[in-house]
Amino acid sequence: MNTMTQNITHAAASVPLPMSMDARTRRLLEAPLVPLLLTLAAPNVLIMVAQALAGLIETWFIGRLGTAALAGMALVFPLVMLMQMTSAGAVGGGIASAVARALGRGRRDEAEALAWHAVVIALGFGLLFTLALWLGGRALYSAMGGEGAALDAALIYSHLVFAGAVLVWLFNALAAVVRGTGNMAMPANVTLVGTALLVPLSPLLIFGWGADSRFTGLGIAGGALALLLYYLGGVLALLAYLRSGRSLLRLKPARLRGAMFGEILRVGLFGTISTVATNLTIAIGTGLVGRFGAEAIAGYGTATRLEYLLVPLVFGLGAPLVTIVGTCVGAGRRERALRAAWVGAGLAFALTETIGLAAALFPRAWLGLFGGDAVMLDAGAQYLRIVGPVYGFFGLGLALYFASQGAGRLLWPVAGNVARLIVAGLGGWLALRWVGAGVESLAWVFAAQAVALVVYGLINAGAVAGGAWFARR
Repeated sequence: MNTMTQNITHAAASVPLPMSMDARTRRLLEAPLVPLLLTLAAPNVLIMVAQALAGLIETWFIGRLGTAALAGMALVFPLVMLMQMTSAGAVGGGIASAVARALGRGRRDEAEALAWHAVVIALGFGLLFTLALWLGGRALYSAMGGEGAALDAALIYSHLVFAGAVLVWLFNALAAVVRGTGNMAMPANVTLVGTALLVPLSPLLIFGWGADSRFTGLGIAGGALALLLYYLGGVLALLAYLRSGRSLLRLKPARLRGAMFGEILRVGLFGTISTVATNLTIAIGTGLVGRFGAEAIAGYGTATRLEYLLVPLVFGLGAPLVTIVGTCVGAGRRERALRAAWVGAGLAFALTETIGLAAALFPRAWLGLFGGDAVMLDAGAQYLRIVGPVYGFFGLGLALYFASQGAGRLLWPVAGNVARLIVAGLGGWLALRWVGAGVESLAWVFAAQAVALVVYGLINAGAVAGGAWFARR
């Protein structure tokens, strides 16, 4: 946050806005908060639900290929979500926050330059993910417990998905630019159309078409290919919009400047640490559960898909929080930024806690959608009964993480996620060491993960309540 913003007092909310300010930006600074947040969040939540359901449908289709394919996907999925959450939630949040703060200061040219820097960042990170998972995928999935047919399936899916990592990064970077202007509808519409096309395309590529097998299905590789085609179409649509006159910002080449990269990455890289910690928590959990066999991995992986489903749901609220808070902070309106954060956090807690309690009460209603293996069902049900009741703290912490992105202050949210990683990983390891490798030790592994979620939510809430956003650096 710059020196001018730091010196603004609470009375800054009365400072008149520039007459030249765009109506959409003015609305973020003046409209009643609850209706504003709900209006902006509604298309995001709807589309994120649709996108998440499309992923679940793909998992259902792949589950029809057998337990080995389902276990293989469970091994890769934390890495796919790491890429998705890093590009959309971490670095994407840094992009949206930087654009929103620039517009809040009335600097449209700066916001347009930031958009071009976002594209360059996306290209770099996309190539990095491709190289890392092509070169290190086998060792990583083996360390997570993958072997035999499950490992083979994981490598097929992983190599193809990460070959198109640049598409995922570009899609989420461009969407973040648009959201940073306060336009939530355009990225949501692109996602909706893409999801509608993905649902029939995925089984077509997985299983083939027609009894005479004119087109032979690609198996698990077909699911990966369908996902990449979805992102390719989305990138083209977002590029067309940002080059048109309908967009508040025009995407055009700009001179690359270190300060512009820094404006995005000082938030985005902190967010990346947080995202890595979230996915490492699941990956370490997968490795611990892997001691009980492929069926247990499949059950745990299927159960944690519900936790991953919460991420896009909260992102539906979090994306407008980044923009509202960032715009308010850029304009010096601190009290409004904090009010927006707590409204969003309350809604996120209620939503995720409701889902968690339902999953804890009826775990097999969820797990049975993806398979019927007894060991898979038992492991997944045990996880949901223990961890589901504290999902509200995950929603609370995640919403405040997004709000902190908008404020450009991510130290405490990152600390909260690292604390979650330590509690879950160390607690799970100690459970296996002290209780032994029997099936009953799984309950203690999952209990450590439940405690870790509570710690995460409370650290984030305590930091924001304690004034971490506006303390001097």
